[in-house]
Amino acid sequence: MSLLRVPITLAVNQQQAIRTLSTSSYLSQKKQFKSKSPQNIVLVDGVRTPFLVSGTDYSKMMPHNLARHSLLSLLRKTKVDKELIDYIVYGTVIQEVKTSNIAREAALSAGFSNFTPAHTVTMACISSNQAITTAMGLIATGTYESIVCGGVEFMSDVPIRHSRKMRSLMLKANKAKTLGQRLSLLSTFRPSFLIPELPAVAEFSSGETMGHSADRLASAFSVSRKEQDDYALRSHTLAKQAQEKGYFTDLVPFKVDGVEKTINVDNGIRVSTPEALAKLKPAFVKPYGTITAANASYLTDGASACLIMTEEKAKALGLKPKAYLRDFIYVSQDPIDQLLLGPAYGIPKLLSKTGLTLKDIDVWEIHEAFAGQILANLKALDSDYFCKDYLKLGQKYGTPDLSKWNTWGGSLSIGHPFAATGVRLCMHTSNRLVRENGQLGVVAACAAGGQGVAMLIERHPDAHAN
Repeated sequence: MSLLRVPITLAVNQQQAIRTLSTSSYLSQKKQFKSKSPQNIVLVDGVRTPFLVSGTDYSKMMPHNLARHSLLSLLRKTKVDKELIDYIVYGTVIQEVKTSNIAREAALSAGFSNFTPAHTVTMACISSNQAITTAMGLIATGTYESIVCGGVEFMSDVPIRHSRKMRSLMLKANKAKTLGQRLSLLSTFRPSFLIPELPAVAEFSSGETMGHSADRLASAFSVSRKEQDDYALRSHTLAKQAQEKGYFTDLVPFKVDGVEKTINVDNGIRVSTPEALAKLKPAFVKPYGTITAANASYLTDGASACLIMTEEKAKALGLKPKAYLRDFIYVSQDPIDQLLLGPAYGIPKLLSKTGLTLKDIDVWEIHEAFAGQILANLKALDSDYFCKDYLKLGQKYGTPDLSKWNTWGGSLSIGHPFAATGVRLCMHTSNRLVRENGQLGVVAACAAGGQGVAMLIERHPDAHAN
């Protein structure tokens, strides 16, 4: 049976039936798992800007402005004094050259103390996951108690360079001391030097675009075009419902200078029809590919931020955390044939590490780069061949319960600002655990370079829906 034969109507009905039960009921169901953490590290809360299709209402901003909004919104939401923040870790992928350490520049523009250190991480689509887990390490070693983590991506304006030959010529001209030296250099100029270099949209190791790799991956696991379109429709349908029900409480409205309206929703959520999706042409492998503009995530602008600290510190401040950050693991695999299989590698390793099974997980929040990538990962986990040969298991691992999988939509619909998505995944996991009366949630994502992450999150007993 196809892994996507879970009807959209079933997922929708189950979502409508979910009700928040009492904390005492949740506590009575607690599952036991192995944890190596010497102390409890909690996710207090998190925020994000509305995620917008690039080139729309954020287009005249700079990325640190988006990051500033998320940082200030986090402080307002948690009511934590910025002087209590020990450190800031922030992610970005496509860097604005004027703010190379965007963590520091965003923090300063948000009014954080000059004495609050900040550094920027980059790990493609899992950059803010890396920000969070880096902070977990700093807290676990006792170095700091309270850390702000997050990420920003701004695809409306990306750095475009002169060609390498032109850059070389300009650098030499800058060092030339005489008119003769400058004229000599000028004689070497060729019109072809003016051809600009755009940011790479391909994997450096393979030369392929991620969409091309996704197409090959979908083909390798026999994921049909219809399955992908059905999954994309599911993502947008569930995201639209969650949006209308007010479940996206991590989203903070934003009044952008020069834009009349206050931006208060993600603008890429569009519920289409199977017939309309079927008419779209392949976007990468033409004319036979199955990846289209509708079943792939789109270029997105957005920022996110969250506050993590020791549970002891949170209690001392009178805070009510959303969740415990229990464990994590990073994985890497072949960046050519298995570029997007991070979840298939990471999920079994994380659950084995913590002594859990698929049935123990109440909430799944998995990054949707492409519908074909999601379905290929599910089919990989349900494949004897893949699990035996690549995961070194005795048999297939099995697949998660899709009724617990991305029930508020995902990156295909909500949007995917590369470095901001990790916080969004963690916040949706935490908030879903409360609304769905669950205990344990798993976040997993693939990333460029053939890498991935899987994280285990546990609902905090003080958590409440907001």
